[in-house]
Amino acid sequence: MRFLKFCKLRFWLIAFALLGLTAPSSKAAMLVTSIRNNSILRYDDKTGDFIDTLVPTGSGGLNGPSGMLIGSDGLLYVISIRTDSILRYNAQTGAFIDTFITDKELDFVEDLTFGVDGNLYLSSSSTNQSRNKVVRYDGKTGAKIDDFVAPGSGGIFGPVGIDFGYDNNFYVGNVFDGKILKYNGKTGAFIDTFITGNKGDRFADFTFAPDGNLYIANPGTNSVSRYNGTTGEFVDTFVTSGSGGLTRPVEAKFGLDGELYVNSFETDNILRYDAKTGAFRDAFVPVGSGGLDGPTSIVFVKDIPEPTSIVAILAFIFVSSLNIRRRKH
Repeated sequence: MRFLKFCKLRFWLIAFALLGLTAPSSKAAMLVTSIRNNSILRYDDKTGDFIDTLVPTGSGGLNGPSGMLIGSDGLLYVISIRTDSILRYNAQTGAFIDTFITDKELDFVEDLTFGVDGNLYLSSSSTNQSRNKVVRYDGKTGAKIDDFVAPGSGGIFGPVGIDFGYDNNFYVGNVFDGKILKYNGKTGAFIDTFITGNKGDRFADFTFAPDGNLYIANPGTNSVSRYNGTTGEFVDTFVTSGSGGLTRPVEAKFGLDGELYVNSFETDNILRYDAKTGAFRDAFVPVGSGGLDGPTSIVFVKDIPEPTSIVAILAFIFVSSLNIRRRKH
């Protein structure tokens, strides 16, 4: 009887491998928050074609999705700006998991990032100076740890973009005065003003890129500014004002193909630019595609390939060897 059960197990292992069912497949895609209709849309990462609505309107209480990222646990973390919450979803199915954080001491959470310590950092942006800060939470439980960047520290005012840099220090973008501030990455103590923008600059989210530079979405000038990621020295206006119809960009992110993708908030589309020259390539996601209304954040989900025939062969060899060993005993 035990031998028959083993044979059945061997049969199903092989069958699952042949059918590609040994591990669920995950297709690469671009996810975009649509803040005006409280949803997250999914697009083909190669063509920009609309696939589906990953997170339906208001799912789990989503109200004003302003930023998102994929955590180390594979879940999708999304800011619900009007409820001062962080919600978690299955990154492949869009199913609501839970409300990870709710904190009424926050005011307009614009951005989030995980640190090397595994904790989650949230920006709190307000016209009330006492609420301009960065708060740190336990990355596993969501419990508040502390105000990592204390209210008003270093002149923090309207923090929209936050991230850790190449030097592991912490950087904050002030949207109200066009500055990037630098803080100690372990203690949150203010170090200095890393960047002071040019006249008219209003810095939103930013990206430390593999080329060593810092790319900043600049809604004040409808452009993308480029700075040296180590020294803070101005390099150039990488994407010139209004290029390709760019209006109120709030995030600039490099895609799986290496090109630069920027959300044009007022025109409800995603524009793509050459990663080397900044030249406009195309409207990767057309205006309003799939119901896109107020794009605020972009996340690329990488491809997880399906098991191949090699997996099936290995599975067969494995279970056959087990059977041979059993017969010898």
